Amino acid sequence: MIKIYSSNWCSYCKAAKNLLNELNLKYEEINIEDNQISRKDLEELSGGYTVPQISIHGKFIGGYIELQDLYQNNKLMKLINNE
Repeated sequence: MIKIYSSNWCSYCKAAKNLLNELNLKYEEINIEDNQISRKDLEELSGGYTVPQISIHGKFIGGYIELQDLYQNNKLMKLINNE
């Protein structure tokens, strides 16, 4: 299960969702603005206060840069498949 905490204005959020969509990976998007999640709450939940914050199987990996790094280093699918 992939979750992405995002906001309406975030270009990195859009890039992360685009990458996940291109890979045909299903994810749950949680918009912090729509759900009234503060940056403090987000930091307590994920360890980071910026968006996006992405979790895979309940483990936060960071944001778009970290997601892209996992993908480019052929580690993303292994992580998703619990390998």
